Amino acid sequence: MKNAHRARRITLITVGSIVGVALLSLGAVLTVGGIFVPANYLQPWSTSYADQFSDPRMKVVSQAVLAPSGHNMQPWTITLDQGDPNVLYLYTDPTRLTPAVDPLSRQTLVSEGTFLEYLRVSAANLGYSATFGLFPQGEYDEADLAASMSAKPVAKITLAKDSTVSTTEYASLFLSDTNRSPYEDTALTTAQIDTLTGLADNSGASLQIFTDQKDVTTFDDFGVQGTLIETQYEAATKESDALFYSTEGAKNTARSGFAVEGQGTTGFMKYLLQGLITIIPSINDDAAGAKNAIAMTAAGVAHTPAFGMISTPTNTRAEQVQAGILYAEFSLRARTLRLVMQPLSQVLQEYPTMAEPYAAIHAEYAPGGQTIQMLVRIGTPTTQYPNTMRRDANALVHTP
Repeated sequence: MKNAHRARRITLITVGSIVGVALLSLGAVLTVGGIFVPANYLQPWSTSYADQFSDPRMKVVSQAVLAPSGHNMQPWTITLDQGDPNVLYLYTDPTRLTPAVDPLSRQTLVSEGTFLEYLRVSAANLGYSATFGLFPQGEYDEADLAASMSAKPVAKITLAKDSTVSTTEYASLFLSDTNRSPYEDTALTTAQIDTLTGLADNSGASLQIFTDQKDVTTFDDFGVQGTLIETQYEAATKESDALFYSTEGAKNTARSGFAVEGQGTTGFMKYLLQGLITIIPSINDDAAGAKNAIAMTAAGVAHTPAFGMISTPTNTRAEQVQAGILYAEFSLRARTLRLVMQPLSQVLQEYPTMAEPYAAIHAEYAPGGQTIQMLVRIGTPTTQYPNTMRRDANALVHTP
């Protein structure tokens, strides 16, 4: 009996030791993943974040920073006019370009437009109208683009007190702009489609929504093909790797780029995955990342009732900005209607290995020589996606 009791005791001690070590290991992983680190990079998503500013220009900038941008680079710099307290200027930050996937900086200029529209909605909520003068000092010198971006503003923005302005989209500013999950199979209603397409009536860009099964299947294929090509393009994967941040501390420093939230990971699993990736980087190597990206795209497009497309007559810098303004209007109104969307614009990127699908989608859907600026899937969400990193509004301010 003594030996049996001793054996049971040893077994219990052994199991207890294993459990204890496992808990300690789990705690270590979660600690590395940042479970005890405050998520400062999410502060701009609070509706009270703007309260720290007394200048109305900074109030609207602090909410415009929530706008979606290509690869979440948030390529925005602003200057506050020192002579007129109602005027500010928006510039493109040339240090935040992604030349591998956006070699012509087209997506970057679209992102300038999203900032402007978010700013307009924020201003309306404060009782201001916001008017934009695009490229007030002329368009960029394409032969010296980076220097030109630093020297020439994208827009002169003028705020004016206006009791007649209103917005129905303000609450949507604070909702995640991208949802990569499969959507419900519920079709968009005629009223929803009419409301969304009507946004382009006063725009220099056009907006179409496709619900026909033939078109949806075609865009499904383009989405998967574009993701596959991008994940096989070494320059793009290296660029993305450099923009991926796997701990809370790293995200607090970067406040832009990619993180596990982009896959919809939240809560306990976010910290666990971040810790594991940090300790064992091979979990998230290029092969694993590519496999996951392709699988997510395939799962998403398999449950997508509609696609939206934004095009411009040609492809000037001003048209790119106008496309971004319209895209932000589209995205905000969709969320107000309780719809969500995800850009699937890889096939619109201009690097060499994407040339074939780029030509194919333009031949079929822009036969008159238009430029397709955005392609998105749209539908009713099955799950809510988390918000992602945003820069501190003060970091956007540049003093000439």
